[in-house]
Amino acid sequence: MLTTSLIESADSLAAEITALRRAIHAEPELGLHTPMTMTKVREALADLPLEWRSGPSTTGAVATLHGSKAAEGAPRVLLRGDMDALPMDEKTDLDFASTIPGRMHACGHDTHTAMLAGAARLLAGRREELAGIVDFMFQPGEEGHHGARFMLDDGLIDPLPDAAFALHIMPNAPFGVLAGRAGPLMAAADQFTITVKGKGGHASMPHDCNDPVPAAAAMVGAFQTMVTRRFNAANAVVVTVTQIHTGTTHNVIPDEAMVAGTIRTLSPDHRDKAHTLLAETANDLARSYGVEAGCKIEHGFPVTICDPRAVSLGNKVALDIAGADGWRDLPAPIMGAEDFSYILEKVPGAMFFLGVAPQGEDWTQCCAIHSPHMHVDENALPKGTAMLAGCALEFIENGFA
Repeated sequence: MLTTSLIESADSLAAEITALRRAIHAEPELGLHTPMTMTKVREALADLPLEWRSGPSTTGAVATLHGSKAAEGAPRVLLRGDMDALPMDEKTDLDFASTIPGRMHACGHDTHTAMLAGAARLLAGRREELAGIVDFMFQPGEEGHHGARFMLDDGLIDPLPDAAFALHIMPNAPFGVLAGRAGPLMAAADQFTITVKGKGGHASMPHDCNDPVPAAAAMVGAFQTMVTRRFNAANAVVVTVTQIHTGTTHNVIPDEAMVAGTIRTLSPDHRDKAHTLLAETANDLARSYGVEAGCKIEHGFPVTICDPRAVSLGNKVALDIAGADGWRDLPAPIMGAEDFSYILEKVPGAMFFLGVAPQGEDWTQCCAIHSPHMHVDENALPKGTAMLAGCALEFIENGFA
């Protein structure tokens, strides 16, 4: 059962959590290999009775805590924190701002890692009364690099836990408020590249050419019509063209044009359907313009689907930690993507959001994640640590009640 002592224990770790967060923030790393970050985590937790394992594909690691009362078949729960940063310049005035040009922790992964390390310390302090096993997953490569999938493939999540939880900060959400929803929480994110092939020539004589440019331009509108007329608006599908590249000068019709963008969907069925229709629309439209189109789709993260039982558990823990105003049900999914979805494909669980907008400020005007100006009110981080630890304790004690 969660008690006031859990929150008090998390608060007592505030300085430690903040120090680790700032150290990670100052030296951000990209992709699947974050050795400096992993070293900071291992050093911060070196005195704890954790069993560490790592794999060949990433510098990520899983630390396992065996409760002293964990008998054979005891419940096992996974808590995850991601570690990689974004390839962008930081534009804050923080004393601990990034010291590496072109890299910034603008998505809060520094806070996620620090809160997870705090949860490891908090739960290790309760090891003697813990009747279960907790895996702490320190994962690089979340920003499009499929780090969770690689760690699964490396066997680091074997055996699979009985439940899994993760936390994501939101700098433009009310301070200290936790939020979540059952079912689709975040979208699948895929990339498409369409190469439109024609026959170039002199721009003054288009009748002697097969111009790929009008076909490429027409595809932008055609994809929007495809979405609005072929998909139920109640189950969101987003197709956004973000790149059009073609030509070299003003008086030459090029041989090729390239159209690229993203596909976001909230169900596996709509994901498959969107892929099929996008290719069909591009090919049919290209033929109508007398050119050809080749469509390449790169699969990104799956839909992040939260188990209703796990969300209910998180709701209970949040109310215990933060009181009646400490939880909000999200009314709709967020169309961003998250590779914790790979874990949730195999294990029942949930991801929750923690508001970290500065206290006293209008949170609606705060910068969102991925902004070079993003700020975090670090006073909220102990609450995140308590939330992660509380979810583990609640599941070990009561399962999905």
